[in-house]
Formats: sequence, structure tokens, C-alpha cells
Amino acid sequence: MKDILKKLNIKSVNNGTSTGLTNWKSGGELLESFSPVDGKLIAKVTQTTFDDYQKIRETAADAFQIWRTFPAPKRGEMVRQMGDAFRENKEALGKLVSYEMGKSLQEGLGEVQEIIDICDFAVGLSRQLYGLTMHSERPEHRMYEQWHPLGIVGVISAFNFPVAVWSWNAMIAWVCGNVCIWKPSEKTPLTAIACQNIIQKVLSNNHLPEGLSCLISGDYRVGELLVSDKKVALISATGSTKMGKTIGAKVAERMGKTLLELGGNNAIIITENADLKIAITAVVFGAVGTAGQRCTTTRRVIIHESIYENVKEKLVNAYGQLRIGNPLDANNHVGPLIDKKAVRSYFLAAHEVREEGGTMLVKEEILEGIGFESDCYVKPCIAEVENHFKIVQHETFAPVLYLMKYKTLDEAIKMQNDVPQGLSSAIFTLNIREAEEFLSAVGSDCGIANVNIGTSGAEIGGAFGGEKETGGGRESGSDAWKAYMRRQTNTINYGKQLPLAQGIKFDF
Repeated sequence: MKDILKKLNIKSVNNGTSTGLTNWKSGGELLESFSPVDGKLIAKVTQTTFDDYQKIRETAADAFQIWRTFPAPKRGEMVRQMGDAFRENKEALGKLVSYEMGKSLQEGLGEVQEIIDICDFAVGLSRQLYGLTMHSERPEHRMYEQWHPLGIVGVISAFNFPVAVWSWNAMIAWVCGNVCIWKPSEKTPLTAIACQNIIQKVLSNNHLPEGLSCLISGDYRVGELLVSDKKVALISATGSTKMGKTIGAKVAERMGKTLLELGGNNAIIITENADLKIAITAVVFGAVGTAGQRCTTTRRVIIHESIYENVKEKLVNAYGQLRIGNPLDANNHVGPLIDKKAVRSYFLAAHEVREEGGTMLVKEEILEGIGFESDCYVKPCIAEVENHFKIVQHETFAPVLYLMKYKTLDEAIKMQNDVPQGLSSAIFTLNIREAEEFLSAVGSDCGIANVNIGTSGAEIGGAFGGEKETGGGRESGSDAWKAYMRRQTNTINYGKQLPLAQGIKFDF
């Protein structure tokens, strides 16, 4: 891992890039980053102080004055170069993501690929920031709308996707003409510093102000500086619903804008008309990928009563074949949870299942001994429950899968929707009527609804986000770029008269 850190220009104690600015010396305390893979200390990062933050924010504000004047295609060219830089560093950054966060190497590399993909998308977008023209009701007048950058965009990201979700925001924000201040999770600061080092090199090569991309490091107190700052136009935050409610209230109080991507409690409906081979594969991948630490993780499976026992048996058998261990070993399916707090949540969920009358079909277990070098490896488990259980209504960020049965599709859809969260959903069926009902206005109430595809995974071309307590935000593709810009309606009078509303006239 030392070679990886060296390639990504990360020193064991960082006194500069943690602020996102070169030649910077911070007096902040040190934040230690431990790997859940083996429990070892990877490196220490200087935390951002209050004084640091004020200087960083001003540097970002100064950079915005310059950056907003660049034509959008020129901004896209900068992002194109960033995509190439991430291509060059994909292997090293992917391994660091895997080691610091604990996800499988394939997922770590895939996350860096998402950065590259969103760069490609943003380059094309830089030539497609379209407005509209409208017919005016007044003679010799023309109306149109255009979009302008907001200013400073604050990005708060979570540990589970330590670099990809940041890029969804940053690359789009940059081509829209904004500058970014990024507050990564305190659990994964090193991957953020690695990205910042890559970004700063591109900025330097193009003689662009370094304040375009700023990084602040630390716990929630550092995040509060960003959230409460009136000069930060938009806060895009990814994390728990509890965190999102706090951020949403604070930003609303200062009349700022928010883009919230919060909790998920995602369900797959398996009908009697499903192709069980692909359905089982989708459930397992969605439930155990990233050790159940995705906002799109499959947490509930709603199964038609006629095939319930068959599906249950297949899932239990599949779980028995999972390979759990060091995520840097490509042969393993499941790596560790992020920390011991997550392990406690995992065991608490299983305990509450039993307290509410559920049954553990695959029991919870912490894995120790050879091949498990930290206390964060657990066995993905399966529980037989009822949808109304309190623990089922709650999002547990761990590999705990809930099974339940249904009789009619209407009942299944109601169960699917009957949770506070509304991010991702899926149905497995070969019946076109069932599929279309699931996608209709009386079907899934989630921001993402899939047919014969699982709940996890999203293409950058589509807008990503959810409803209800998931926050309502949209990131990445489609017209999600509009969240990073302000709309302006323009009216031009090219005539010699000034018609007034309601026919009012002045005699002068």
C-alpha cells in the first residue's frame, strides 16, 4: 500500500492537500484513517480548522469570479483532461478505495470508472446547457430563458462511495461554471486527498485557479462550517436521512439550496412469473455487494406465496456459497464492514428481528481467524419477517436481508411502498401487465424503478435519486445539471412602444 500512496502523492502525515490548496500549512488536529481490511493505520490527515475554512472559502469565491467567465465548452475541456488523469490513475486509486473503505477490488476499480464515465458525460453536457425560447404576449417582444452558475457548491459525501458520488456532483458543477468545496467522510479521507491531488495537477497544467476544487477534512463539525455558510449556494449531501434532515433545515434557514441523497430501504418483488435464475442473482448481488453498505442495497424481498419456499431455499443455498475475506483478493465476494459501529448495528438488527417475532434463516455471525485481519468481517444474513416490523422500516447499513410473502400484486406494491424511504425498487416478472403496473402512477413510489434488474447499480446517463425520506435530489445524468445552475427569464423589447400590463397608460 505504500507504493499506492506514493503514486497518488499521499504522505503519511498530510499538511497541505487536506485543505485542497498547495503550499498550505494547517494547525488542525490529525485525523487517523484505519483500514477495515486489516485494522491497520494507513495515514494521518490534517483536519481543517475554522481559520482554514474561511481562507479556503475565500479562495473558492475568488476562483468562481474567473471560472464563470469561461465558455462552457472550455470548462468541458478541463473536465475531459480530468477524465484522462483518472484513467491513468485508475488502478492505484481503485486499490486505495478498496483498502480504505473495504469494498471489493472490482467495486473499487468500478468506482473510479464511474468518475471517468461522468467526466465523459459532462464533456458532452458542456455543449448542451440548453435554455428555451417562448412567445411573448406583447408585440415586438421576445422571451427566452438561460442558465447561469450558482457559485460555490458544497459536496458532502459518504464513506460507502468515497469518490464516485463526489464526481457525480463535481464534474457537473464544474461544466456548469461553479467551483466546489468537498467535505468527504472522516472515515475515508485518503481517497479524497488522492482525487484532489489528481485534480490539482490538471488545474496547474492549465494555469487555472486552484480554488476551483477545494477539500476540507474532519468530522461533522467541519461539515457544519460548510452547511451554515451563506456564501455556499448549494449543498449536495449524501448520507443518512437523519443527517439530511439536519442539513436541510439549516440550509433552508439561510435560504440556500440543497440536493439530498439519503437513505434507502429497497425492495425487489418476485412474482410467480419471474425468471428465478436472474432474480436470485440480482437479489444476492444487491444484498451483499459492498457488504450491504449501499444506499441502493436490496434490503427487502417480497415474494409471491406460490414460489416463496422455493425462492427462500435458493437464497439460503446461495448465501452458503459466498466467499468472504480480503476485498483486494478478486476471488472474494464480500469484504468487511466499515468499522465496529457498523458491526454493532448489524448484530442489533438481527436481535430486533427476533424480538419482533421474526426468524433468522441465515444467522448473524462475526468472522474471525485466518483471513479475517480485522474485527469488521461479518456473515451476510437472511431473516423471515413482516414488513411492518420496526427494524424492517429502518435502514440498517449492513448485509441483513428481509424476506416476506404476498398474495396479489397490489399487495406487493403496497408493501414495497410502505416504508419511509423511496430510493430504488425492482420487480422480476415476464408478465408485461405486471411490469407496466409496477412502473405506472399506482406502482412504485421510488425515484428508481427497474424491471428484471436489481436495485443496486445505476448508469450515469440517468438521473439518480429518490423520494420521501430519501430526500428528493437528483444527481448525474438526464437534466440533473439544472440543480447546479440558476434559471433566468429574459424579455427583450425591440419595438418603439412600451405596452404596460392591464392596459395602463401614462400621459407624458
